[in-house]
Order: sequence, then structure tokens, then C-alpha cells
Amino acid sequence: MLQAINITKRFSGVIALNQVNLAFHKGKVNAIIGENGAGKSTLMKVLSGVYQDYEGTILLNGEKVRFKSLREAQEKGIAIIHQELSLIPGLSVTENIFLGREIVHSWGTLDKKAMRQRALELLQKLKLSVSPDSLIASLKVGEQQVVEIAKALLVDSQVIIMDEPTSAISESEVELLFEIIESLKKEGKAVVYISHKLKELFTIANRYIILRDGCTIESGDMDGMTQDDIIKKMVGRDLSIQKRSRDFENEQIILSAAHISLRHLYNKQAWQLKNISFALRKGEILGIFGLMGAGRTELLETLFGLHPNRCSGELLVEGVKLKMCSPSEAIAAGLVLAPEDRKKDGLVQGLDVKTNMTLPILKQLSKYGFLNQKEEAGIVAKYIGELKIKTSSGKQLAGTLSGGNQQKIVLSKWLAAAPKIIMLDEPTRGIDINAKSEIYKLIMRLAGDGLGIIIVSSELPEILALSDRILVMAEGTVTAEMDGSTATEDKILKAAIGAN
Repeated sequence: MLQAINITKRFSGVIALNQVNLAFHKGKVNAIIGENGAGKSTLMKVLSGVYQDYEGTILLNGEKVRFKSLREAQEKGIAIIHQELSLIPGLSVTENIFLGREIVHSWGTLDKKAMRQRALELLQKLKLSVSPDSLIASLKVGEQQVVEIAKALLVDSQVIIMDEPTSAISESEVELLFEIIESLKKEGKAVVYISHKLKELFTIANRYIILRDGCTIESGDMDGMTQDDIIKKMVGRDLSIQKRSRDFENEQIILSAAHISLRHLYNKQAWQLKNISFALRKGEILGIFGLMGAGRTELLETLFGLHPNRCSGELLVEGVKLKMCSPSEAIAAGLVLAPEDRKKDGLVQGLDVKTNMTLPILKQLSKYGFLNQKEEAGIVAKYIGELKIKTSSGKQLAGTLSGGNQQKIVLSKWLAAAPKIIMLDEPTRGIDINAKSEIYKLIMRLAGDGLGIIIVSSELPEILALSDRILVMAEGTVTAEMDGSTATEDKILKAAIGAN
């Protein structure tokens, strides 16, 4: 249905795509697989009309096309659903679906009845039981994802590109999404599916296309392929992580939390966290697992001082009490947080790599109001080298880097602040298997250097691979504590759903 022939795309002399050749087949899920920085997003922007200045040829149903805009690509039947959804929270479902494509009466006014009815039909087709009049802001992320698909179906898109569609939705919402994708396949549409979650690719994809360093490496049917096969083709080598075996009983307790509780923001009678107590020792990696709504992120935010007026309990760092009243207090005590949403909360995307890295230590780098640029440059060069950050220089904008490299910048800015404890909330969300491996090795190295590390993750294999000890949470409480060497997926999941 859609074919790319010798597509090459350059940015300021850097080749992002180099002679890319691939084909997306009708009635199939075509998985695009590759590391961050492999060229997946750039290719999708070329195919959907975002980038027009490229070399090569695009064929749609055998006809040569060259789109001048995203709108033109949509009108020809190519829709892209980005990882960051492009919906307007303050508008209704109907208004979002028809934005820019409104139905009007012959005298020029909006035909709201017709638009509402068509929106209702699309929602019913996609098995989404929400009112067309509901505000987008009132919907869950998974429901918003379905509204994005409804927008694509409104113009009868023949090629639907989904970029990391399951990165922020629950298991039940993933099942619904997969049902929708199956129905799209039966209608003969070509679904292009980008994801770093290899397990779900083996569930939903019919074909694979592997990109590496801006080049197409291989394509074919998923039948007969294994995860190891895919990983080798993605990164060109085997990846593994060596689990640690170490006794921490005699190590110093570096952080102690006692009876940590957090009141609900809107319902003052309810609790988001209830009576949580634990300790972290020097050099230990403490994994925290729980299902959606368990309170994992809220726990890290509370310890970091982000909810000062709603929390209670006692927190000690190396025996010194923290009031949990502000992030600046936590940072000064050596406790730092790499947040779940690195784009929104971890980085200033419009600033360069250098500035992002040194924001927490500007005071140390300044004298009489002047920044010591030589010292700053040395720190930036050090962490770009040590963390293997792929950037043209410290002057490159942070927002232009891949997810894995952005995460490394978040880690490097905190490492520059010389912390004692690093809290990592979903540190590998949305990054590829090779970048994950590098982050894992970095976490292990930091723990080996004596830092205390708390890691929250939705991925059980990640928790099991990294953690020396595991806390399991459900509905704002700790339901189990396990040794990392003896924990199993079955035991953790039972504790996460509150089963004995």
C-alpha cells in the first residue's frame, strides 16, 4: 500500500535517513523496530508530510506522491498518531475529532448535530463507551488514544501510523487497542506500529522492518522470529545484564522512611499513600512495583517534597530528618528524583544540553554572579563522555535528542549535584533495548559506587533484573517486601493485586 524507495533525509549535514527502502502491506500490522536515534520518527514525518525536503520516492498504492503538508497526507489517506497525543483538553470529543474538518450547513454555520452523530458512530465502532460531548480532559489516556484513532478513521485513512501507542495506558486499555487494530486489519488498512515493547510486537505484528543508524537492515514476516533474533538485528550484538549477588545487611542505612502517608488532593477523607515504611542501604537498589494507581509515583514525589501540605510521616537521610517540604531541601540533603515524564518534568527541552546538565549546580559554578564557563564545559564534557550521550555538542537542544539520550541528560544533571540517593521513576519508559541496556549498566555502576537507588518500573523483568530488594505496592500501601534473588513474577503480581 505504501512504499519508500531510497529515502534520504539530512539535518545540517547530518544524515538522519540513508537510502531507506521499505514497504507497508495492506491488511497487516507492520512493525517498525529500532533503537532511539535509528530514524523511526524522522521516517514517519517524511511519510506523513511533516518533512518535505528529502531525497527519494514515496509510492501510495503504486502512485508517486510527494506531500506538501500533514494535511495533504491526511487527505490522501495517511494518518499518524503520535506518542504525545495532539488533542485539546478543553474541547469535547466531537470537537476534537472534527477540528479543522467541521461539517457546515449550506449557509455556513456548524452542523453540530451531524458531527455529534458521526462522532458517536465512530466511538461505537471503536467500542469506546464515552459521550461525544465529554471533555477530553475528563478521559483516561487510553480513551484519548481511541479518540485519536477516531480522528484517523473520520477521513477513511488507509495507512495508520501508531507511535508508541501503549506507552502510557493500562493492560485492559492495551487489549482494547489490539482489538481495534485487528478490526482495522480486517478492513484492509495498513497499520504501521512503532514500539520498544518487543513482547507486544510478537502479539500484534505480522511483519517487521528494522532500522539501524538511519538505514534499513532487514524486513520480513514475524513468524519464526524470536526476541533474541530481533535484538541482534537492532543493535548488531547480544545484550545481557549480569544480576548482582550481594548482602547489604552490614551496610549503612542511608535513607529511612517511617509511616509515610499522603492525603488525596480532592477527597480529604481518602489517602493516596497509607503508612509506608522502609529503609534503603548504601549501594543498594530498591525496586518498587505496583499496578496503575498503586501510588508508586506519589511515594517518590512525597519523599522529594512535592506534596508538603498533604503528607505526614518521618524521613531521614543519613540520620538527618527531612521535613518533606520542598525539592530544594531534598536536593540539599542529597536526595534527587528523575521523574516519570522526562520531557515535561525532567528537562527544559528548549534549552541546550549544557544548560540542562548544570541547572542544579549553577550556584557552585558561579562567583560574584558570573558563571565559570571553563568549569561548566569540563563537567558537561565529562558526563557526555561517561554516559555516552549521543549529541553533536553541549550546545544541541535537549528536545532534539532521542529518549534514551534525554534520560541520560536527566541522570547527568543529578550526578553533577553529587547526590547520596537517586530515585528513578520509570527510567527506561519509551527508550529502545540498547539504550535500556546502557541505562541498566549505569544504574549498576552507580550502586557499585555507593549510591542508594530507588527504582520504580512497570516492567517486571526490569524490576527483577536490577533490584537487590523489592517493595510491592497496591492501593497506596506496601503489600510485600521480597529479596531480589528469590522474587518471581508470579509472587510480585499476586502481591500487586492484593492476593495473599
